[in-house]
Amino acid sequence: TLAAKTLGKRMGKVTTQQMDRSGTLNSYLIEIFKNHKLTKIFQRENYENERANKYIEALKKTTRKINIVFVRATPIMEFLTGIMIAFLIYFSAKLISKNELEVSNFFSFLAAMMLAYQPVRSLATLNISLQQGLTGAKRVLPLIDNIPEIKDNENPKELIIENGMINFEKVNFNYSKNEKQILNSISLNIPGQKMTALVGHSGAGKSTILNLIPRFYNVKSGDIKIDDQSIYDSTINSLRKSISLVSQDTTLFDDTIKNNIAYANPLAKQVDIEEAAHHSYANEFIEKLPEKYDTLIGENGVRLSGGEKQRLSIARAMLKKTPIILLDEATSSLDADTENKIQKAISFLTKGRTTIVIAHRLSTILNSDKIYVIDKGSIIGEGKHNELLTTSSVYKNFYEKQIKRS
Repeated sequence: TLAAKTLGKRMGKVTTQQMDRSGTLNSYLIEIFKNHKLTKIFQRENYENERANKYIEALKKTTRKINIVFVRATPIMEFLTGIMIAFLIYFSAKLISKNELEVSNFFSFLAAMMLAYQPVRSLATLNISLQQGLTGAKRVLPLIDNIPEIKDNENPKELIIENGMINFEKVNFNYSKNEKQILNSISLNIPGQKMTALVGHSGAGKSTILNLIPRFYNVKSGDIKIDDQSIYDSTINSLRKSISLVSQDTTLFDDTIKNNIAYANPLAKQVDIEEAAHHSYANEFIEKLPEKYDTLIGENGVRLSGGEKQRLSIARAMLKKTPIILLDEATSSLDADTENKIQKAISFLTKGRTTIVIAHRLSTILNSDKIYVIDKGSIIGEGKHNELLTTSSVYKNFYEKQIKRS
């Protein structure tokens, strides 16, 4: 028992090391495959080979340790069992010579012990396997048992949207207790069925505001209301069902174009998918592909250009047909022709819907019904374009820089 327990502890220790090193290797491989072009252009193949070999050797070392424990387990248990049997025979022989034990009883006991030997040895091996499994469970169970912070409050209601007006009421937010405040008592009045732009330098808190609306995070204090209904009194499902998001970092799946667009609505018919593609100008490049809507686009759309990915993302949002649209720098880093098409697609997508856009492009800002200027987590200006040119130096500076770039 003591030997099995010791081997089990040893197995648990090396299994933990193996899982850690296996996770490190997997993360490294995902990273290097994703950024293979960067490795090639900077000619870092030899460096990455050395890194890969280091991670692989570390994993091989721990795997070898596990195999050694398994290999040693059987002979150790056999050896200890042999010593025990030898000691038993010696002790029994002494008792027989003194007529304290009958020979028939001895052989009966020996036969019973030999029959019990195999199950006992299996239990020893089971203990080693059990320790290996428990080590894995210790890594997984905390994740399974973790209570999510983002969840429905008690007795939530279905969110009913009529106008789509969004109000931030003295919202404070920071990502963790140890980090600085990201939003400082933010109050926003975003009109329904119109476009509102958020303008400010990087790190001002614009994307954070967008992420709070579908409850990707919870506010630390204050409230967010849609049509006078607190999003914290509403079900998360009904809230997110009413919101579409188009961001700069488009996420696509290693699947067909059709399935990527239909991700917003798995029950959508082919005609609806094609209509969304038409209004997002995605049909222009889809029709040129050999398999059209059944074309596989690779991991995260690796076979598509940035503009093509963005048009698929807009088509997906169109198919969802939600009353609230969130646009996070959806037209950045695009050439003029592609940007023009995407602007037209966005105009169609946002028509008659409550839209909040983080903008770096003049065209988006000028078309907004309301603009908020954000700096260091606070509102420092609000109004329409012409008003802010005279009332906000930050906005005027932002506008003038855009003019110079144009």
